[in-house]
Amino acid sequence: MKRIAILLIVVIAVLAACTEQSRRSVQQEVVKAVKEEVPEKLIYGFKEEAWHIVEGMIRPGDVLSKVLVPLGVSHGELSRLVEKSRPVFDVRNIRPNRKWVSLYQSDTAAAPSFFIYEKNVRDYVVFALQDSLAVWEGSKPVEKHLRLSSGTVTSSLYEALQDAGAPTELALDMSSIYAWTIDFYRLQKNDAFEVLYEEEMVDGEPTGKREILYTEFKHNGTPRKAYFFGNDSTYGYFDREGESLRKAFLKAPVKYSRISSRYTKRRFHPVLKRYKAHLGTDYAAPHGTPIVAVGDGTVIKSSYTSGNGKYVKIRHNGTYTTQYLHMSRRAVNAGDQVRQGDVIGYVGSTGLATGPHVCFRFWKNGQQVDPFSEEFPPSDPIGEAEMPAFLKEVERLESLKDSIDVQPQPAVAAADSARAV
Repeated sequence: MKRIAILLIVVIAVLAACTEQSRRSVQQEVVKAVKEEVPEKLIYGFKEEAWHIVEGMIRPGDVLSKVLVPLGVSHGELSRLVEKSRPVFDVRNIRPNRKWVSLYQSDTAAAPSFFIYEKNVRDYVVFALQDSLAVWEGSKPVEKHLRLSSGTVTSSLYEALQDAGAPTELALDMSSIYAWTIDFYRLQKNDAFEVLYEEEMVDGEPTGKREILYTEFKHNGTPRKAYFFGNDSTYGYFDREGESLRKAFLKAPVKYSRISSRYTKRRFHPVLKRYKAHLGTDYAAPHGTPIVAVGDGTVIKSSYTSGNGKYVKIRHNGTYTTQYLHMSRRAVNAGDQVRQGDVIGYVGSTGLATGPHVCFRFWKNGQQVDPFSEEFPPSDPIGEAEMPAFLKEVERLESLKDSIDVQPQPAVAAADSARAV
């Protein structure tokens, strides 16, 4: 806009000194320049100024016919349109509270030429309602904005992010990055964080997609920095020395949980009503919560006993084995290969259990141990050949972070379950 204003000022000065013929020539050039400077506004790929636009929302119980027939689309056209859409979009997947837009050639047209259904903030489906019916998908232009947020934990990371005006889903993102180094269920008051992230925006609204580029978390007075680095052979978060933050095992097999009973040699059993060793860690979580493998490995048992209920046991290597008890349902079979984070079952209360939880057991060299007392080796660090590129990226991210002011951003609501962190 500033460039246009400057251009117009120059034009006025030039016109004052021109003849009538020259003046017309200059005016034509100005019109051309302004059109080039201000591109035509598009809506779903169409020139907005060329259409009469009507907008609405899908209501509960609406199907495609309930929306299009009142707009002037015949039942015959609707039937052919549904057939055309099958390879592209299943019209049965239309959901309430999603926006729709119809484009008319004029405000007196009997029926729209195009109908657009927004699947989400970014993606949409276009139904062409003219003579040759057609259906195609499209996406709105995406802008990526850099954000920098920081804060101090007083009660939970969720609330600290909320107080900073940052998306509260960052709590889960950070807990995933630090899953091998920080127990986010045992955060301390005055733990602090700083996070640089890239957020996708469409039409000025966040899409919900974001990626953390750099973060620092101070836990118990110890700062832990994480830098994102990715190329064809390496992808993940690393410390400044190039060591991966990804350890051999996750800290917990379930998200949105709490530890209800820890590893101990003496615990009063709530069902048996007597003291006995509890050589596992109980994570209380809602019935049906996914249980994930804490590391890569092979399923050696997927079975049931009266005490363990439905359970899965995984051998990770020649040293470590893990077991997951009291499942409502198992999702793997003996012999299956699993990767870290794969869903292997769901929280339940089968066997000797008083409520929904997973009892997580950990073996080292054939002996059950407390995983919280173990030191696990890191995953592969940055290779020697990649270190120059990695250090250059570290320098870039540090400079980028220092160049951005920490300013509150509109927070995006997260699920209540995220409050655990």
